[in-house]
Amino acid sequence: MAIRLFIDGAAGTTGLEIRERLQGRDEFDLIVLDDAQRKDEAARRDALHAADIAILCLPDDAAKEAVKLAEGSGTRIIDASSAHRVTPGWVYGFPEVTGHDAVAAAALVSNPGCYSTGFIALVAPLVQAGLLPADWPYTCNAVSGFSGGGNALIARFEEDRDIAWRGYALQLGHKHVPEMQSRCGLAQPPLFTPAVIPAHRGMVVEVPLPLAAMPNAGQPGALRDALAAFYAGSAVVRMGEAPADGELLLRADRAASDSISLHVFSNADGTQARLVAVLDNLGKGASGAAIQNLNIMCGLPETTGLRL
Repeated sequence: MAIRLFIDGAAGTTGLEIRERLQGRDEFDLIVLDDAQRKDEAARRDALHAADIAILCLPDDAAKEAVKLAEGSGTRIIDASSAHRVTPGWVYGFPEVTGHDAVAAAALVSNPGCYSTGFIALVAPLVQAGLLPADWPYTCNAVSGFSGGGNALIARFEEDRDIAWRGYALQLGHKHVPEMQSRCGLAQPPLFTPAVIPAHRGMVVEVPLPLAAMPNAGQPGALRDALAAFYAGSAVVRMGEAPADGELLLRADRAASDSISLHVFSNADGTQARLVAVLDNLGKGASGAAIQNLNIMCGLPETTGLRL
C-alpha cells in the first residue's frame, strides 16, 4: 500500500524540488491541494490528518501552525523550516550525525538548515573526537546561490543583474546559528558571515582554524582522517579530492546535487587549516535532505530519488 504524503507549501522552491525528486516513485500517494485549498485552514488540516507523513515547506510561523493543525492525527512530520531545529522532542534530520536509527523511529523530524549542514558536517565529528575544542570562538564564512532566499530573492537577483554579492545578517542573528552551536556542542555561538552570490544554486561553507593557537587541536592530517573515517559508510557525505590547482570553483550553472563534499586545506607547517564544505543549498541543504529523511523514515533505501 502506498504511503500517503502531503507537502504543505508545495508551491515554494523547496516544495517544488521535493516533488521533482518524487516523480515516478509509486511508493508514495501524493495528497495535492489546488491553489485555493492551499490557503484554506480546513483543507490543510484534512490533508495533514489524511497523510502518513507530511513535509512542511513553510515559513517558521506557518510551520508551527501546521504542527498544531496536525495534532491528534498520528501523522509523522518533516519540517523544512527553522522553527523546530533546537526544539525538544524533535529529531534533527542529519542522519549521518544524529544517527539513522533516530531518524527512522522519529515522529517529528526537523530538516537542517543549508549553511548549518556544511558547518555541522565539518565541525561536529571533530569536536566529538576531541580534535577540536568545544570552547573555541569559531567563525564561519559562507556563500550561497540566491535560490536559498526563496521566490522573492530569486526574483530580485533575476531582475537586477548588477548584484554581484549580497551580505546579510549583519546584526549577527542569523537563524541557523542556534543549531550550529547546539548540534556541534559548542560553548558559544560561532561568528557566522553569510552572503549570496549571483548563482542560482550551490554553496560553500568555510571554517578557518588557527590551529597553533587552539588548545589540544589536532593536526590537519588527523582532522582529514577523522572526517574520512566518520563518513566512510555514507553515500551522501564524501571527502573531496585535493584540487591540483589549489582552487575550488562554484559555477553559476551548477547542476542539482544531493551530495556534500568536505575538504581540509592547510599550510605547509600545519599551523593553520581551512575546513570547507561544498554542497547544493537546494539539495543536501534542503529538498535532498528532506527526501533522504523521508526514505529513512519509510524504511526505504536512503538514496532513492537522490541526485548523487
